[in-house]
Formats: sequence, structure tokens, C-alpha cells
Amino acid sequence: MSPNADIIIEVKNLQAGYRGRIILENINFQVRRGEVFVIIGRSGSGKSTLLKQMIGLNQPMAGEVLIEERNLVSAAGQERRDILREFGVLYQGGALFGSMTVLENVRLPLNEFTDLPGLAKDLVALLKLKLVGMAAAAWSMPSELSGGMEKRAAIARAMALDPRILFLDEPSVGLDPVTSAELDGLILRLAEYFNITFVIVTHELESIFAIASRVIMIADRTIIAEGKPDELRDHATDPRVRRFFLREPKTQPAAENDNPP
Repeated sequence: MSPNADIIIEVKNLQAGYRGRIILENINFQVRRGEVFVIIGRSGSGKSTLLKQMIGLNQPMAGEVLIEERNLVSAAGQERRDILREFGVLYQGGALFGSMTVLENVRLPLNEFTDLPGLAKDLVALLKLKLVGMAAAAWSMPSELSGGMEKRAAIARAMALDPRILFLDEPSVGLDPVTSAELDGLILRLAEYFNITFVIVTHELESIFAIASRVIMIADRTIIAEGKPDELRDHATDPRVRRFFLREPKTQPAAENDNPP
């Protein structure tokens, strides 16, 4: 067995940006099988940019993204399609197609990547909806769903091809605390029962502490901390990490004319 058999994702020397502007650089980390790996940072730090590089949506300026030891950055043709089948994605907002039923939305990856007959696709889609507690809504339209139900349906769609990895971009955004906690519970159950590896971008502290096996924090274009969230909260020496976990605003030096009388 390979000494790296426990590693399912590896990002090496990644540099990313837009129109010549560097947003991320010197990004290096590994994700282990079955863990819930969370990417954190302040708004605008580059979390979603990193996710887009990891799922092949954008091409990095430099570096590699290895999925099961295969480089997504350089892959093309059938090799790239094979790598893409290894993971599913939940985009921010869920992104269900409003003109399709929930079942039809979940069937989409099956339509694109398989030659299954229509009935078999329906059965697979229903099974995935059942796993997330949404089978009863299979023939509903997205407009009839609550925010939490839409997120669950989008996770079912991301699971349609039995991926080993699920990437979630801000899954709790726009949800009330109870619904967010229910979604956290679903993520933990899927990770435990199906050994799915999760890579999640979020800034929701309650979710981070509830689900994360390990986190990386991005600031100033690179990774400034890595570890378990409670360890980073309690023992981090970098003030940027401490401020994030303790929700402390950055203190500004007092102006000379602001001295109290």
C-alpha cells in the first residue's frame, strides 16, 4: 500500500488569481479520507477562490491539485472526466434549476455521466433523496422548498454518482440556526456512514466547531493556520486566528486628538 494511501486530496504550491492579480500563493495542504476538512477565513480572503481551483472550475496560475494522486490541473479528455466523477459539488445557494422538479435536478449528473435507462436513473435519484430526508419532495419544484430543503436536495444531486468527495461552498449561508444545525448533522452522518470526505468553505463558527475534523485558515493570500478548531481557538499565537475564533474586531490605534480629557 502506498504511504500516502490515507491522502485523498493534495494541493501543492498553488498560486491563483484573476487578470494577473494574485489572490492565493504558496498554498500547500492534504486532505485525508473520511474527514470533514473546513476552509476558513474572513470574507474576501480567497476561500471560494481556492475551492474553484480544487474542483477544476478555474485554472490556477501555478501548482497542482491531486485527486486520488491524479493531477486535475493537467488532466484532459477522459482522464479529466474520470477525476470529475470522483467528487460532487454543492454551490453556494444550492443552484437547483427552477424549471425542473427536485427529482429531475438530482438526475442531472446521471444524465451527463451514465448510460442508465430512465427508470434506473429515477430510482438512483430517489435513493439519494431518501438519504437526505427529501424523498417526499421528489416531484416538488425548487420554488416550493425551504432554504434547508433546497440545500438537502442539492447535496442529493452532488451524491448522484456516489462520489468519494463532496465540496460544499458556504452550505449554511441564509439558514436559520436550527436548520443549519440539522444540515451539520446530515454532513456528519454522511461522513460517518458512507466514509465521504467533505471539503467545506464556511465562516459559520457554530458549524465549524460542530463538524470540522481539521481546518485551514487563509489570510493575506496564504495559509496561516492548520489544525483542529478548538486547538486553534485556544492555543493559536497568530492574532488573526485568535480574532477570527473569538470574533474580536481588529483594534485601531487611537488618534492623537482622541485622548480623553
